[in-house]
Amino acid sequence: MIDTHAHLDALDDPSDAVARARKAGVERIISIGTDPASWRNTLAIADEHEGVYVVAGLHPHEATPDFDLGELERVLRHPKVVGVGETGLDYYRDYAPREAQAALFVAQLELAKAHQLPVVIHNRAADEDTVSTLRSAFDGTVVLHCFSSTGLLSDALEQRWYVSFAGNVTYKDAEELRDAARAVPATLILSETDCPYLAPQPVRGKTNEPAYVVHTIAALAEARGEAADELGRQIDANAAAAFGLP
Repeated sequence: MIDTHAHLDALDDPSDAVARARKAGVERIISIGTDPASWRNTLAIADEHEGVYVVAGLHPHEATPDFDLGELERVLRHPKVVGVGETGLDYYRDYAPREAQAALFVAQLELAKAHQLPVVIHNRAADEDTVSTLRSAFDGTVVLHCFSSTGLLSDALEQRWYVSFAGNVTYKDAEELRDAARAVPATLILSETDCPYLAPQPVRGKTNEPAYVVHTIAALAEARGEAADELGRQIDANAAAAFGLP
């Protein structure tokens, strides 16, 4: 199994979390760096642990009118970096000016194209602008992280974007998300923890960690009428294809 989106640098003891993931059968983890300090810390964790890979980018909350992607471009050359992100638009929190978010989003899409890397997309309350930007500015591999905007599903399926479900798909009131999970083709579905956030229902209230992705996979398998172990293997193969993992 694989956790395709974790924030290992936000955990108190990343090494212990990686060890617990291994015991749970989660053999690979993709950890996300969202700003320069996070890139450095996440790369250090990945260098220490086999099977841990990195996606690096500037989160939309980090968008400023004078952003500089020079350091990010250098980070993307690291052999364990397998994607750009999470990047995108966040109109829900609106912590950064929308114009700056849009410019940063497009600039990171250009970096991903230049380095032939997939992009991991953060989208909150910005469906229309997210889709239009991706359609106009990027023709590579797209992963919709922590999928929760079901209005995006038709575009995702049409464009053959990967759809990644987090712990919130396990919540009792998330039937609409589970309906979306049923509609995603087997070759395009991914699962993630987004740890330390969004712990799945069986461990809700605890700090989330990569080992808990097993609960999300189990919920997805139940919703889709599939065996959890088979879906876990399919998701691992999908992640390998999306991120070019060995």
